[in-house]
Amino acid sequence: MTYKTISFDVDSDGIALISIDVPGETMNVWNADLIEDFTAAVDRIAEDDDIKGAVITSGKTTGFMAGADLNMLGGVEASSMTEAFEQAFRLNATLRKLETSGKSAKDLKKGMAHAKPIAAAVNGLALGGGLELVLACHYRIVADHPKLQLGVPESQVGLLPGGGGTQRLPRLIGLQNAAMMATSGKPTDPATAKNQGMIQEVAPAEELVAKAKEWVKANPKTAQPWDKQGFKFPGGGGAMDPRSVQFFMAANAMAQKQTNHNYPAIQYILSCMYEGSIVPIDTALRIESKYFTKLLSSDQTRNMIRTLFVNKQAAEKGAARPKDAPPSDIKTVGVLGAGLMGSGITHVTVKGGMNVVVLDRDMEAAENAIAYSKKILDKNVSRGKTTKEKAEEFLSKIKPTADYNDLKDVDLIIEAVFEDPDVKADVIRKTEAVIGEDVIFASNTSTLPITGLAKHSSRPEQFIGMHFFSPVERMPLLEIIPGEQSGDRALAAALDYNRKIRKTPIVVKDVRGFYTNRVVPPYLNEAMLLVKEGVKPALIENAAASLGMPVGPLALTDETSLSLGWMLVQSTKKELGADYKPTGVEDFLETMVEKLGRHGRKSGGGFYEYPEGGKKYLWPGISEYFPLAEDQPSAEEVKDRLLYAQLIPASHCLADGIVPDPKSADLGAIFGWGFAPWTGGPASYIDTIGLEEFVSKADSLAQRYGERFHPPASFRDKAKAGDKLYAKAA
Repeated sequence: MTYKTISFDVDSDGIALISIDVPGETMNVWNADLIEDFTAAVDRIAEDDDIKGAVITSGKTTGFMAGADLNMLGGVEASSMTEAFEQAFRLNATLRKLETSGKSAKDLKKGMAHAKPIAAAVNGLALGGGLELVLACHYRIVADHPKLQLGVPESQVGLLPGGGGTQRLPRLIGLQNAAMMATSGKPTDPATAKNQGMIQEVAPAEELVAKAKEWVKANPKTAQPWDKQGFKFPGGGGAMDPRSVQFFMAANAMAQKQTNHNYPAIQYILSCMYEGSIVPIDTALRIESKYFTKLLSSDQTRNMIRTLFVNKQAAEKGAARPKDAPPSDIKTVGVLGAGLMGSGITHVTVKGGMNVVVLDRDMEAAENAIAYSKKILDKNVSRGKTTKEKAEEFLSKIKPTADYNDLKDVDLIIEAVFEDPDVKADVIRKTEAVIGEDVIFASNTSTLPITGLAKHSSRPEQFIGMHFFSPVERMPLLEIIPGEQSGDRALAAALDYNRKIRKTPIVVKDVRGFYTNRVVPPYLNEAMLLVKEGVKPALIENAAASLGMPVGPLALTDETSLSLGWMLVQSTKKELGADYKPTGVEDFLETMVEKLGRHGRKSGGGFYEYPEGGKKYLWPGISEYFPLAEDQPSAEEVKDRLLYAQLIPASHCLADGIVPDPKSADLGAIFGWGFAPWTGGPASYIDTIGLEEFVSKADSLAQRYGERFHPPASFRDKAKAGDKLYAKAA
């Protein structure tokens, strides 16, 4: 038989070596071709008496297998739930046949039959369906590399391990370890996996296949532990074991506390493990596929897969890159400014494999960039994530300077000086006087329009905006902003650079605040208005948490600083003059900053107190200045206001073309300010509840709280027409 995705070679001992190499993919994934080929290979192993066993490995150097092709899963269509279940169960059935050689569980248990030995030679990361394939093998030997990852990350896109992971993992490493692994989605390393009992051996990569074949040859008759008489879950399992009963009671409560009931996948993973621990493995696998089918057919999971995987991956590969622009060979980047942002940009640039010349007003200031990276690297060295030698090599790629002439050979400029048009104009002119004529100049600004800054450039077609988020090394989003005269080469260079630093990019329109800074302030303002109205701060923060926001809006305001908010209010009023529209928080910010001196976290306190060495807590004194209302709103009311305070400005940005499509709106929201990931993003959420419901709810909020909640007129038209935001962009 001819295979598209695997090679199948049988040696003189009758041992088949199956090497997986899916063409056109940088990493092996379960796609339709591989499932078809692998099913045929499993049938051949089971039915051919000349084949005594098999070793499964990867033909790629990038890893063993990364799991299922989520593009395939996201596009699965079925005419009925029965058909959807059968599609979902196909891989489970194939892996079950692999470990039983097609023999019945009853015969295996009684010793009346045995399975042909199957060994996995895991020569790289094995995640999701990749690890599930490994677990279905009788012997699992993994390359000796501490950074090699073994895990089941499906919960991070709203799914559960659907290839036996919720059943084989707990049967190997116990319910508690398996649940922690599957619900968090966090991978483990080979040494930990061996200690837990997930794998049997760790060996040098070059010895894996030979050792795997030795084991197959030495074990002609085998069966999985759960196919043997008397099998018991490590640490207890089932409905009657007090250890497992206690675990499930605690695990369910903890999971719902962590997820606020927003992630059905977490609940379903625990349900799979609980129900599966009561019944035989064959029934347990069908239970898993039942829950997998329920998730895969839900809007929530489809939204999460679309945004968190499909669209994210496309953006990171440069979907917005002009096709005809030549590739940029960026080896050295000039960073202007060694403050918090400039130092963070310097760090991620070096991490992306480039050299950096970082310039500031004097050498002492420029060397802040080295100190910034050294602090991160020292922590990584202490945790064993890198070595002193590699840390020193990293720092050697940063050249601090106060001399503009040192920028003459850079391939790209990223300006990150103080957010003042005059200061930026000065460095633009001085830099362009020394850099090469074809060098792209990018400005890192959070609010200033790029077209205005480009007026200070002698080459506006090579000028573009790149808005990083703080802290740069942790925040995943990059807003790329072409000005009115920015050319394709500038946009291409920005995206080529982004691909090296591995951020999630969105291209946005050149308006004040761009996308994220036109949505986040209204959200934070709404929280401040609630405080001003006398709503309990704890209710506000808890409502945001129950929405799925990673941090409450009051805590986020402290992080970004109230003084920054007050400064922006004053500068915007000055710039807009009579056109300035009050937000209602001006007097609130003035009281907090000017009267009370509560600037935020960095100054020691804002909405929260930050005791040295202790845990932060909400400042109790705020009620003296903004008294608590006698009648408090319900949590649902507060949630609606906080949610729609984000949805409304996001929808206006989409309607006004500030973000070009729903994909960018969703990516920017989730990766820019942490909009609840379970929704798939604001556009996905609006589509899920329906535009008609969205407009109706917005109108209701506008009647009660003001025009800031009015939806865009175009959304009313779409609602009447029964349209969806993703109708043309899915």
